Amino acid sequence: MKNLNIFRLLLTLLVWSLLFPGALTAQSAGKDPLPDERVKKFLSDHTGQWYDMNVPSADGQLLYNLILKGNYKSALEIGTSTGHSAIWMAWALSKTGGKLITIDIDESRYKKALENFKKAGVSDYIDARLANAHNLVKELKGPFDFVFSDADKEWYKNYFSDVEPKLKVGGCFTAHNISGRGRDYGGQAEFLQYVRSLKNYETTINYDGGGLSISYKKSEK
Repeated sequence: MKNLNIFRLLLTLLVWSLLFPGALTAQSAGKDPLPDERVKKFLSDHTGQWYDMNVPSADGQLLYNLILKGNYKSALEIGTSTGHSAIWMAWALSKTGGKLITIDIDESRYKKALENFKKAGVSDYIDARLANAHNLVKELKGPFDFVFSDADKEWYKNYFSDVEPKLKVGGCFTAHNISGRGRDYGGQAEFLQYVRSLKNYETTINYDGGGLSISYKKSEK
């Protein structure tokens, strides 16, 4: 009877892992899945208040959807600002059992982001770094399966080149403020032209928010 009960328990855990990927991972790591109502309320209460180089809500929702769709777990954000996009991504990562590393060079924005993460209830899913991303992105070991670039536009191609070897096949690299309609210039244009030239990447652009390029890594080369 004891062996039968153990078998039933293992079977139940297997079914749960198939139906709710990431849920058991989060619990085994000592974290409870993030209560949806808490982060929903925080985002709702702060609608229209994300002024300091943050993404619009449409892009936050898109990042959330992309992470859930790909079941991504190892995410990197280059350019935290005061944390709007990171909250959306951390919310999704709480469901997949993942975590986000986010980087910003400005101390005042970094401190405000930490406050926002705590109020939204997502701090456990975010590793926030106060650093120069030009240097830190090179040093991070990875691997990553999701990247969001929203820092200095002139460095977009450099960020991509530094993180690309650490991006898993099947992973996704996204970049903000990309129009793809002939109106990109400087770093955005250089980055978009480069990533579109890569045969092992498939790139599309979403126009619902501030313009988000979405590049999937199909193979190593």
